[in-house]
Amino acid sequence: MSTLTIAIIITFVTGYFFIAIESVTKVNKAAIALLMFVGCWTLYMIDPGQYMPGLSGEDLYTAVTKVMEKYLGETGTTLFFLMGAMTIVEVVDQNGGFNFVRRWLRTKSKRTLLWRIAFLSFFMSAILDNLTTSIVMIMLLRKLVEDREDRLIYATLVIIASNSGGAFSPIGDVTTIMLWNNGFVSSTGVITQIFLPSLISMIIPALFMQKWFKGNLLTTGIVTDKADEVTELERRTVFAIGVGGLIFVPIFHSLTHLPPFVGILLVLGILWTITELFYGTKRLKSKFSAKRRVTNLLSRIDMGTILFFLGILMAVSCLQEIGVLTKLGEWLNRVSAGNHYIVTGLIGIISGIVDNVPLVAGCMGMYPVAPVGDMAVDGIFWQLLAYCAGVGGSMLIIGSAAGVVVMGLEKITFGWYLKRITGVAFLGYAAGIICYWLMNTFIFA
Repeated sequence: MSTLTIAIIITFVTGYFFIAIESVTKVNKAAIALLMFVGCWTLYMIDPGQYMPGLSGEDLYTAVTKVMEKYLGETGTTLFFLMGAMTIVEVVDQNGGFNFVRRWLRTKSKRTLLWRIAFLSFFMSAILDNLTTSIVMIMLLRKLVEDREDRLIYATLVIIASNSGGAFSPIGDVTTIMLWNNGFVSSTGVITQIFLPSLISMIIPALFMQKWFKGNLLTTGIVTDKADEVTELERRTVFAIGVGGLIFVPIFHSLTHLPPFVGILLVLGILWTITELFYGTKRLKSKFSAKRRVTNLLSRIDMGTILFFLGILMAVSCLQEIGVLTKLGEWLNRVSAGNHYIVTGLIGIISGIVDNVPLVAGCMGMYPVAPVGDMAVDGIFWQLLAYCAGVGGSMLIIGSAAGVVVMGLEKITFGWYLKRITGVAFLGYAAGIICYWLMNTFIFA
């Protein structure tokens, strides 16, 4: 291994370390990810010839530019998909599309609320994504549950259920979006074979948690957000187009074979047009209506998250280009004797400690897609990776975007989560892997 390769690895590891201790340094992880991306590729350009033998001069620099454009194109499809999906959810929320959810959650029983939260978070995250679902559910919990201790338990269940629901859907988690966008899994394959393991990984922790609840809630009142000037018909129309459109995206992809982000942009374009027609010329004069126009809601999109993914994915692409990920994949295969359950299981546990996005991006670079077998499209390895990277993040509160968001919103400490929740989350994680093994041994074998 050359000195330059070692320098690139050190740059990546150093950047990753500072991303992991963001809560200590108070430096946004997006800034570190961008520096890591630029640092790795700048070092690469000191002597690109050693990674592209046989080329020199302008031919070499042209080849490097084409390689970077290729990786940027692959990364861009994921980023445009995320931006489109985030905008659609924001439009639906700001136009009162989720009001019916609040009414459906109304109950006096603590245990009934627990199961409603579990299943609602599970299925919502499969459609909206686990990050957005977590934010929506925490806002609802604040209006439903007065006791803080009870609310913390519900909040942690939201994390587990959202991560589990996101794992079986091609649009439910950034990692599954990446795998689906790049052709490692199909929407049909990941839904049919990961749904049951994901459901079990949510139900097992919920069964343990329900023992902690007895009796009724102190308050059952639900404060419904006002949506002045938005009629019930308009709310339902926006919800149907937004959420229905997200569900339609995998169908659009299978029919047209266009990249998934094209389907997302189609839905956003339709929703944008419909809401503009709803508000009309007269209603746009109202400050309330103007704030709900897509042109204004675009400013609410979390660009820090988008730039973080850009930095991480492009930095990982540099490691892939210099051959480090391939060597790491070969080493993991030797250590595990080719057992994909061990490899993906370990990746899932690691994803509880570090961000699962670079882990999955790294695996995509480590292992090429095979024509047949476990490493083929929808093979055991890729489906398990989707499950383990998504669900494994629930074992520690810092292991997923949903966990980090809930941690910030409800001020949950790392130690409290480790003591109360990590054990039950691990049981659910392990039970899901066992379920997947049984399915592929006795049903899909």
